[in-house]
Amino acid sequence: MIGRKIRTPMPGSDKPKGFDDFELRLGDLMRGERATMGKSLLDVQRELKIKASFVAAIENADVSAFETPGFVAGYVRSYARYLGMDPDEAFARFCVEANFEVAHGMSAAASGQMIKAARNRVPLENRDPFVHSSFVPQGDSFLSRVEPGAIGSFAVLIVLIGVLGYGGWSLLQEVQRVQLAPVNEAPSVVAEIDPLGNVKGEAPLVRSAPAVAADGLQTAGASGAAADMLYRPEALNVPVMTPRDGPIAAINPNNAPVTTQTVVDQAVAQAASDPGPVQVVADAAPGVEVLAVRPSWVRVSAVDGT
Repeated sequence: MIGRKIRTPMPGSDKPKGFDDFELRLGDLMRGERATMGKSLLDVQRELKIKASFVAAIENADVSAFETPGFVAGYVRSYARYLGMDPDEAFARFCVEANFEVAHGMSAAASGQMIKAARNRVPLENRDPFVHSSFVPQGDSFLSRVEPGAIGSFAVLIVLIGVLGYGGWSLLQEVQRVQLAPVNEAPSVVAEIDPLGNVKGEAPLVRSAPAVAADGLQTAGASGAAADMLYRPEALNVPVMTPRDGPIAAINPNNAPVTTQTVVDQAVAQAASDPGPVQVVADAAPGVEVLAVRPSWVRVSAVDGT
């Protein structure tokens, strides 16, 4: 027919392929055994503690899915033993199909460089589909392992330690602090003076020993100073009295007699004069008053060295 292209027959004949015509690989056997057991990749991961991506890589003979070549032999043998296959035979077929060689630890092939190179050589269509799947559990990040409760407890502990430290430091500073408060009054030396020492009257003021002692006790009780009681002069056993008249033996009988008016005048003059109080205590030692304007050591000694 016009316009019709004649096809040239291809050499050979197309025959239907049987079961034995296909290449039987290790991954096909493993998938068949797993399907016979009714297990999925997640079931294998849960029972063997091997990631589903690693199990799929073993079935696909993909070495690039593993991080280091040191775990490949263990994973392959464990998975083959789980499926009821010979571990050594399965690992030997895996090495042939995946072009994998077991290297000792000191060789360069034992490092992760071989795995990275194999991962780069694998085309996209042969990559493991379970590596970045949503149902495959991913590794936990650092922030996912941090609990908010632990952060709160740590913050409370830090605040408590800070408060206790600041309180102890403040207490130590308060104990060691010395403050000098100024006073409104200027320092002065106060001396006690007898209020009745300079009293003069028309009649002579005569004090007896009990009266003076009682007056001294009242003054000490009013002042409340224990130092006055300590340094008070000792009382005399016999009062020291100044006689007004001389002895009778000193009268000269040859003298002219004294008139009555003269005797009266002398008595009035003696009564008007102040004979002074009767001394009932010993003479006190002269006192010394010292006023210190700054901290100092003062040593006071008497004439005799005491």
